[in-house]
Amino acid sequence: MTLIRHRHHRWVILVAALVGVAGTARLGLWQLDRAAQKIDRQTLLDERQKLPELTAADLARQPEEVDGQIQRLVRLQGRWVARATLFLDNRPMDGRVGFHVVTPLQLADGTAVLVERGWAPRNALRREDLPPVKTPDAEAVTVVARIIPTPSRLFDFGGLESGPIRQNLDIAAAARESGLSLRPVALLQTEGPTDDGLLRHWSAPSTGVDKHHGYAAQWFALSALIAGLYVWFQLIRPRRLAASHVE
Repeated sequence: MTLIRHRHHRWVILVAALVGVAGTARLGLWQLDRAAQKIDRQTLLDERQKLPELTAADLARQPEEVDGQIQRLVRLQGRWVARATLFLDNRPMDGRVGFHVVTPLQLADGTAVLVERGWAPRNALRREDLPPVKTPDAEAVTVVARIIPTPSRLFDFGGLESGPIRQNLDIAAAARESGLSLRPVALLQTEGPTDDGLLRHWSAPSTGVDKHHGYAAQWFALSALIAGLYVWFQLIRPRRLAASHVE
């Protein structure tokens, strides 16, 4: 009876080890597959940046059109709507904390598009003060920009949902507050005047591939650890103990 129980116990351990090894290895392969998908996506986006610039007539008007234009370059003529400028808080650049300055650009057809124009520092002593940003709203400007997803959302600790300083950008809310007909896209200005008080040292968009490779390595290491523990405790160690008793 004891021998039967011992064999049953060993089979249970073997099955558990196989499930653990297979499961963790499968998760590692899944992470590698996610990394490959993101690499393909980044390759597609890089190729889009080499395409000819879009114009206002090409720019998406419906949400379902946006994904196909992400990372495309666009050249627009219009007028800044300075009164509707928003300052996205807690956005660092060059190791300093400050704002991403977002201003609607009104186009010739009456629609408008939100443009992340650049970065400005925040007053550390008077945090409610807005940085001096030059916004010529009485003259036509040409904006060269890249079409981007809506800026990443940050956790709103201070409830900044109204006023010029915001934690996050919501296109629908901005349209309601400004009374503008905003297109469902956001732009990242890549070229602009040097005297507007803004920096445009934009970092390259990250795909998160390194994160997936790191997760994959962890899952494969765990799979190897489970296999190694099984071999040691169920095969090598019992044989060594048996050999020592014989001696």
